[in-house]
Amino acid sequence: MALDEPKEGDISFENGGVIFVVEKDLYESAKPIHIDYVKGLSGEGFLIRSSLPQCGGCCS
Repeated sequence: MALDEPKEGDISFENGGVIFVVEKDLYESAKPIHIDYVKGLSGEGFLIRSSLPQCGGCCS
């Protein structure tokens, strides 16, 4: 997630007073996209879920 200005071909939508911009091709691959703002013991921030498969793997 990054701050950006809408470009031609982007899709924008509002959620909780915040406007989100997504590249159209990515949106078509990832929809539906669910965005929540969460607060927890480890902090707070946006939680973004979509139909894209999650990467499984390891860190090195």
